[in-house]
Amino acid sequence: MGTTVFERLQPAASLINDALRDSVQGAFWLDDIERPIYPALTGSIRTDLVIVGGGYAGLWTAVRAKERDPQRRVVLLEAARIGWAASGRNGGFCEASLTHGHDNGASRWPDEIERLEELGLENLDGIQDAVERYGMDVDWERTGQLALALEPHQVPWMREGEGEFLDQDAVRAEVHSPTYLAGNWSRDTCAIIHPAKLAVELARVATELGVEIYEHSRVIGVSGTGAQTVTLAGGASVTAEQVALATNVFPSLLKRNRLMTVPVYDYALMTEPLTSEQYDAIGWKNRQGLADSANQFHYYRLSADNRILFGGYDAVYHYGGKVRAKYEERPETFRTLASHFFTTFPQLEDVRFSHRWAGAIDTCSRFCAFFGVARGGRVAYATGFTGLGVGATRFAADVMLDKLAGVETERTQLKMVRTRPVPFPPEPAASVGVNLTRASLDRADHNEGKRNLLLKTLDALGMGFDS
Repeated sequence: MGTTVFERLQPAASLINDALRDSVQGAFWLDDIERPIYPALTGSIRTDLVIVGGGYAGLWTAVRAKERDPQRRVVLLEAARIGWAASGRNGGFCEASLTHGHDNGASRWPDEIERLEELGLENLDGIQDAVERYGMDVDWERTGQLALALEPHQVPWMREGEGEFLDQDAVRAEVHSPTYLAGNWSRDTCAIIHPAKLAVELARVATELGVEIYEHSRVIGVSGTGAQTVTLAGGASVTAEQVALATNVFPSLLKRNRLMTVPVYDYALMTEPLTSEQYDAIGWKNRQGLADSANQFHYYRLSADNRILFGGYDAVYHYGGKVRAKYEERPETFRTLASHFFTTFPQLEDVRFSHRWAGAIDTCSRFCAFFGVARGGRVAYATGFTGLGVGATRFAADVMLDKLAGVETERTQLKMVRTRPVPFPPEPAASVGVNLTRASLDRADHNEGKRNLLLKTLDALGMGFDS
């Protein structure tokens, strides 16, 4: 078995210790903004549409519902605060892909992939249009994404990619790292944004359109044969003609979806703002989003004030599939990320990290969202974004609204929309399977990307983990 560049070029432990010493445990994005406070729901109300979940999927559903029908009464319920979970903790890569990348989509829906990619670009254009039309302050930068080869066997992958191939000299001219061997720049398929600002601004737009938002209003059940009654933990309730479930990684309110997703924890670091000298030392003048090409990959980007977010690599599943605050602090992972950061940018040895955090990803076995309806078409859902939901949630909102309207559209007729992923097994099989798969992916990264029998079997079953 070979070694990776991060094993061959390891920085000193003292450098890692110094860089992490004063970092704050918590998402930088949420510390960087002022969030309006919305009231909790008390009592019982009736509405046309109730949306459960105050992340991107729920917020886009609220906005798109009012754009379609300004007279419709729309209520949105959030268990905690708007954008506090995945929507306030992600890397801020707003990608065009609806299928978690071209290869994943092409392997599952080869007859649709060309149209899916067109729809993804149309969706990204739609997000940009909304940002401009509503004056949304989200630090929008449509700079594209640069995929990176760090090992020799990954270089051919860059040549075969959809974007512009960059050889070693060209990719290092873009961003100065001794680890880069080649790259592939997709210039128009990704925007970089401030994740928490996007959530806050979507909530602002929604309320200006007439949506009623309630925070600290945790839904515990949905019932009814006709109009649906959404029951809250404190005894309040909402009776609605239609319900949209946008609960992401949290346990589904529909029994049919309980085994369809598992929470996988992703981790990130944020540096202090770079000085002009530090920024000049790494180049990166085109400010693309960056991601390497291993199974256990890193993603990184610049913030508006020239901090570097550096995340990924470890993807951790905890037995029982629970979402717990204690899982967010994992010193060994933060040390690994810091080590890999300084391997990538040895010229930044004087940079320190201001924040370290984690968030749970709603992972499904096909790596992109799935959709459906229940209760005679009165309840719609979309979940399973698997870490690529910043852009795809707007598409999901339109799918849910189409389905609730009972209309056939190009979206609802897609095989990608009409099919469901393979469910995960219950415990203890889920934990054993996820951890064996993770070990196999690590082994593949040390063996020129070659997939072992377990990974090939999962590929054949439609559960081919590639990240």
